[in-house]
Formats: sequence, C-alpha cells, structure tokens
Amino acid sequence: MITLHPVLEVRSTAGFDLWPVAPLAPYGFVPLNGTLTPAEIGTAVLSIAQANDVEPEDGRRRPSGPLGSLLHGLLTLDDLFVPGGLRVTDPATGTVLSPGCCNGLEERGDWSEVVDGDGWASFGHDPSPLAERIGDRARLTVDADREDSPVIDLPLTDLRDLLTTAERDLTAFLHLTTTWTTDHLPAHAPRLREALARTLGLPDRG
Repeated sequence: MITLHPVLEVRSTAGFDLWPVAPLAPYGFVPLNGTLTPAEIGTAVLSIAQANDVEPEDGRRRPSGPLGSLLHGLLTLDDLFVPGGLRVTDPATGTVLSPGCCNGLEERGDWSEVVDGDGWASFGHDPSPLAERIGDRARLTVDADREDSPVIDLPLTDLRDLLTTAERDLTAFLHLTTTWTTDHLPAHAPRLREALARTLGLPDRG
C-alpha cells in the first residue's frame, strides 16, 4: 500500500544541551506524527528553531542568552520555514518520493493543486520531485530532472485520502508539542506553541 507522511529535515544535534534531543542523522527525514518520543520532539523543535535562526531585519536585538537567541526567530518571524514536506513511498516497487531542497512543510498546500487545482506541483530541487494529474490518476515523479526517474502512480481518490491522513499526523504531532513545551520550556510554552501551529498551518488548540 502506498503511504504518504509529513517529514521534517533534521538538523545536527551535536553538542546541544538546552533540552533533551534524539541523535538523529543530520539532514535525514523524521516523520511527524503522534508517536514521537519526547527526545524526538526535542530534535524536531530544535531543527525548526535552527531553520529560522536568522538575524533580525527590523533592528531589534537578538536576546543574549543561548535559549532566547535560538528561539528568537521562531518566536518573532512572520514567515517561518519548516524544512521538509510530504514523502510518498510505494513499497511494491521500493520507490520513494522525498521533498527536495528548499521545500517546506508550510508549503504542503501545493499538493491540493494536483487534486483540485491546475493539476501540477513541484516540491524543491536536487532532487526535483513533481506531481501531475493525468485523468483520474496522479503521477509522482521522483526527480523531474532525470529522464529515467522512477514514478509512483495512484488514483486521485487515494492521494486525497493520503493527504487527509497527513494532516491528522501533523495535528497529532502538534498535540504532543503542547505537553513537551510545557514540560521543557514552560516560560516560552504559549508563544512557542502558537508559532509551531502557525508555521504548520494548524489551529492552536492549547
């Protein structure tokens, strides 16, 4: 059965000690769902914070402490980035379509173009994954820059159902972060929860 999961590109945890993290392989993908351990959630939050750790452009000074400095971008930027996207796997053929470089989970709404819109969407580069609507089916090309790229073919109805399940997985992950932020970063919990919900395009249910 073809599967589709929201995945986050993991950043390095080497030398990090502000909260517990799982030593996942840097620049690999971790699925976001309701089964992550607290340490895996810690790695996910760290990765999202690092992806948004940029110098302020509005003249505001970055907090001097390591925790405040790390969280500053995540808590203050209007446009947040969650490196990753949606990963599709066909176990029958071993074909995996993964998000390319510079793609973000906050852009996953582009998949709706395939099932309900113009019928075409791409998801980053190096590789350059592509999804197209062809009649009542979707063709997912692992790397559109390759003439011999593997593809995954599935009915649009199946893709629609898989996208709905992915939203449930992200909602379950966000629910886990509510408890995690309260346990590990209580002083920042409400703002951090709101930021994570906003960048994932999900309602903050507290």
